[in-house]
Amino acid sequence: MSLLSPKWGLGRSLLALSPFLVVAPLLALKQHYYLPEPETALTNALTGLPQISEARILNLTRYLSEDIGFRTVGTYEHSLADAWMVEQAEEAKRHCERVVRETGRKLECEVWRQQGSGTHRFDMMGKRLYKSYQNLTNIVVRVSDGTDAGKAHALLLNSHLDSTLPSPGAADDAISVAIMLDCIRVLVDTPEWSPAHAVVFLFNHAEESLQDGSHLFSTQHPIRHTVRAIINLEAAGTTGRELLFQATSEEMVKAYSHVPRPFGTIFANDVFNSGVLLSDTDFRQFEEYLDVPGLDIAIVGNSYLYHMRKDLVENIEAGVAQNMGENALALIRHLTAPDSALPELKAGFGEHKRMHLVFFGLLSHFFIYRFSTAKVIYASLLAGSLMLTRPVLPRLRGGVVAVIGGLLGSLLAPNIVAFCMHRVLGRGMSWFAGGHFAAIGLYAPVTLLGGLASQLLVPATDEKTVFSALLLLQATAALVIQLLNVGSAAAFFIAGLPIFSALLLNDVALTTRKGEISLWTYGLGQFLPLMTGTLIMIPTLEVFVPLTGRLGDVPADNIVGTLIAVLGSQALPLAIPFAHRFGRKSLQTLVIVLSAVTVVNMAIYARKNAFDDMHQKRLFVLHLENVTTHEHHLHIAAADGAPGFHDLVKDISTEFGGVLAPVPTALVMDDYNSDWDSLYPFSAFLSPYKIELSMDTGYTSPWLARETSFLLVAVNDRTDLAAGTRSFTLQVHHPGLIWTVIAFDAHVLEWNLDNNPPPEHARHWVKEASFYKSDTWTLDLVVQVPEDGNSTILFNFIGLQEKAMWPAKQAVKAQGGPAMELFERLDAWLDVRTGGTVDALLLGCVAGTVLV
Repeated sequence: MSLLSPKWGLGRSLLALSPFLVVAPLLALKQHYYLPEPETALTNALTGLPQISEARILNLTRYLSEDIGFRTVGTYEHSLADAWMVEQAEEAKRHCERVVRETGRKLECEVWRQQGSGTHRFDMMGKRLYKSYQNLTNIVVRVSDGTDAGKAHALLLNSHLDSTLPSPGAADDAISVAIMLDCIRVLVDTPEWSPAHAVVFLFNHAEESLQDGSHLFSTQHPIRHTVRAIINLEAAGTTGRELLFQATSEEMVKAYSHVPRPFGTIFANDVFNSGVLLSDTDFRQFEEYLDVPGLDIAIVGNSYLYHMRKDLVENIEAGVAQNMGENALALIRHLTAPDSALPELKAGFGEHKRMHLVFFGLLSHFFIYRFSTAKVIYASLLAGSLMLTRPVLPRLRGGVVAVIGGLLGSLLAPNIVAFCMHRVLGRGMSWFAGGHFAAIGLYAPVTLLGGLASQLLVPATDEKTVFSALLLLQATAALVIQLLNVGSAAAFFIAGLPIFSALLLNDVALTTRKGEISLWTYGLGQFLPLMTGTLIMIPTLEVFVPLTGRLGDVPADNIVGTLIAVLGSQALPLAIPFAHRFGRKSLQTLVIVLSAVTVVNMAIYARKNAFDDMHQKRLFVLHLENVTTHEHHLHIAAADGAPGFHDLVKDISTEFGGVLAPVPTALVMDDYNSDWDSLYPFSAFLSPYKIELSMDTGYTSPWLARETSFLLVAVNDRTDLAAGTRSFTLQVHHPGLIWTVIAFDAHVLEWNLDNNPPPEHARHWVKEASFYKSDTWTLDLVVQVPEDGNSTILFNFIGLQEKAMWPAKQAVKAQGGPAMELFERLDAWLDVRTGGTVDALLLGCVAGTVLV
């Protein structure tokens, strides 16, 4: 028996391969979770130069997110954040001027507080939606060398000051605001730094209200035309390295490769651009209206806290701010240097927005190559594979059947388990609280089981034929997918190349008999695919597992099980040929063991709770006063498919609707359920219930008083019977209310929103977000009068009470009326009833209908 090509049994072979199978994912996990040590000092003790300070960043983050608090657009706290940001910008300018006076450096810092109004179209989830905003603000700081030439080409860094309901927004996006402020400090205090090109720091004030602040800058700010590239800093989580999840030019990716710790792949870029994540950032506005390339970068780990109350500084992992700050600073320095490609990005971006570039990080290296290069090297791999496997080509069919059968089995088995967990046992999403590793724990063994069990159903095939078929299928997939200009084809190349190399070495040096596969060929061929597969799987699941908690009543188990099956099969491709190494008896034994593991797993996971205090269920609760019908209702919805929601609603109805309240039934969520228009179109993911509330007989609604009423009126109203049209300006008055929405059906011929209204009778939604106490907005309309001559239009309207959002307005709860009285009791009751496993969005709303 050759030591190079041992023919050991299954157990001894797995033991021998265990170093390869353990070290590869451990290396990947070490790379993935590595963060730098946080710095507390403002200056490096060894060099005497300024440095990014996580301590300062977190202090600023804490003040913005926890001292000022919930900064929902239109609230008093939002105006406090505006005033604070102006003072921070002015202080940075004063410091910059002191440095210039003392050193004579070529440096100039300018500050703008931009304020303006506007409208824009915002299509989302296949729905046409329009935004209107009034008197919103942006704070802009430009740092340059003070010359006209130095200001002609600028890099834009963006973060947003506002937070969304019901989150204080420490990570999203206060930490990015603080990082940008610290970058300004470091740059200004660095003696040798003088920018050849300007850097513009945009602190925008309305990302969460559908990117109004970035739209305002991109369409109205006087220096917008100087921007050549943008870097958007965001967060959807609180841990780990920030991820480059969207890049739109080769030059910008090359710039990113110079950061200390790059973390980004073409795979993440392709997933985001596919639209399956249903997520968006300010990057959209810059791309559309400035027509420039850029990078979209976000903290994504532990996104269970995304848009939740626990998005607090205490939950931001140590090293996160240091990492993002140092990477952002490196990008600024690189792109403002004299030899920067920034000036070359000034024109024509819109003509070729699709980037033909492959990029990914592996250990300490960041690889970049063009699609044209990818096609050549992938074709070379396929040609080499055909030559290497030529001896087995006559019998290749059996190997192909085995590999494809393995893939189908790997997909089918976890979906069967997912169906059983969700539909049969009623324990769907039982892995949610345990995170992505818990999901892997349930679905990885059954994925392997499905792949191996399928081999019992295919004709007996020799090991090398299956090994060769696997190599050819990987190489073919890489080339074919790349010919379709999908950069993620690199995943198949990265797996195929080491398999090819291992097989070549096998034939040259590792075996003594023709047609034999050495055990060490598996170790060498599997190491890199397992490492890179882990590097792809972990961040993918870090995003998708928490996402299942806000996707509505979808088959979350099937989605997660399928993801693990696809990514796991690619991470462990040699499992199928390995199954043919030991004969049917060993394979049957392995299938029996994995079947037992799967059954035990299901029994264990069926006893788990889907949620805990750090992986909470999202509950959406509206206290709605209808000023048309004078009714009060409690609207409750969830955004996940986990079991137990109906029972929770029933208990809420009994506790707060009264013991005689009818058992609540699920309502239909469609375009005409206007009670949820404040959250439209995300409301499509919600499963709503409605509970009638009784009101104190002495209650007098403040929303009906003349000076505080929510009022829609038509002015300049004219009907042209000959033309069959009606034109008017709709005035919406909403004192004390924010985020107002109107919805109506009409055939709009013209309006002041854009030049392209739907060319038919359709339902329209217009959402408003404005600065604090900006209480009026208008909509100009020209509509076609129906054939019956009835030109009146029914408008549904709804708005959020600025002082009735729990817990954001807890300090002024007495001013929130019945909604806040109920929310205080309901929130405390929920905490006890669910053991802290629910995070409730509690909003007081005023709504109604009016014929105009």
